[in-house]
Amino acid sequence: MSRPRQAVILCGGLGTRMRPFTDTMPKPMAPVNGKPFLAYLIAQLKEQGIERVVLLTGYRGEAISESFGDGAEAGVAISYSHGPVEWDTGRRIWEARAQLDPRFVLLYSDNFVPINLDKQTAFHDAAEATISFLVQRKTPGNIRLGTGGKVALYDSTRSGENLDYVEIGYMIVERDAMLACFETPDVSFSTILAALARTGKLYALVSGDPYHSISDPERWRLTEQYLAFKKILLIDRDGTINRRPPRGEYLTRWKDFAFIDENVEAMARLAKNGFKFIVISNQAGVGRGVVDLPTVEAINRNMVDALRQRGIDILDVYICPHHWDDHCDCRKPAPGMFFRASREHLLRMGRSIYIGDDPRDAVAAYNAECPSILVGPERDVDPGNGVRASFTAPSLLDAVPWIEQRFDTWARSC
Repeated sequence: MSRPRQAVILCGGLGTRMRPFTDTMPKPMAPVNGKPFLAYLIAQLKEQGIERVVLLTGYRGEAISESFGDGAEAGVAISYSHGPVEWDTGRRIWEARAQLDPRFVLLYSDNFVPINLDKQTAFHDAAEATISFLVQRKTPGNIRLGTGGKVALYDSTRSGENLDYVEIGYMIVERDAMLACFETPDVSFSTILAALARTGKLYALVSGDPYHSISDPERWRLTEQYLAFKKILLIDRDGTINRRPPRGEYLTRWKDFAFIDENVEAMARLAKNGFKFIVISNQAGVGRGVVDLPTVEAINRNMVDALRQRGIDILDVYICPHHWDDHCDCRKPAPGMFFRASREHLLRMGRSIYIGDDPRDAVAAYNAECPSILVGPERDVDPGNGVRASFTAPSLLDAVPWIEQRFDTWARSC
């Protein structure tokens, strides 16, 4: 079955933890960098191919409908299902049932995390789920996962054992099978999720990138920083910034470090236009015992200092020191270093670009929901599994116009 074209967003809550702001405004209208948080969700859905959005409003819902209207300015068709403040989440969905597609995406109106609807739809179909949603590891949580992403227990009381995950939302929902779980309309939607877990029809896809929320004032402030426009590029080291050692060999001395001149020139040009950089690099030589970690760190410090003299600001350097047989979650093409950068720099992966020279760099970026550029002689090698770099070029210098154009587009959408 095809991926959803409709999204439904629960917007009816009182937002008590966001008072006093919510004394006069519904929580989804919380301003984030000058526009409502809800606008970021709708823009994200539009980028994922969603064409129609149903907003389930309640508390001060008129503020939402007056702001978003029919959705023309947002580029999607928006309709509304409004109900009293007293309605629970299940009742809001039940009352909107005539407006729902057979398959749709259901969101909470206070969480944001990068998504890939194609990936999630493939997972949902393979599981033959009634509902599949995104979760993240958190203890205590409200979810216990079984094999294959099946939710073994959904416990809104958080009193069960081994509840190591919490749902973020971003659910793909089969309308008819979901509605069949309602014994009465007046229920919390969590009751429906718990029922589906008991029947083995609730599945979870683990999201590694930290999610952000406006559920309370502290998280609201962090979310504003996270969603703010940033001109930050992620970049590989060996083969991209410096010349790669022969296969199977590793840099063990700073004097053997040779910059790739045209790529560094491109970094300098981008730096003059306000870009900063974060380096993400595998260094398996540490795990193999060829070079020790202090030496790698010293080489990286020298690299950062030399680039700074060219006006290039390196915000951070992340390395994976593990052997490939360690099966860690940070060695590319695993996305662990990307998620760490996202967490520590409040960096939105979908609004950055990873630059590398190896097809596995494109796979790592894909796994992190990050656009990618491949430069150098292997740029057109097929990474496999349907992965493609967003752009390829002989050198980074050739990619500068594309990078600047992409960031200009993102800036206009913020």
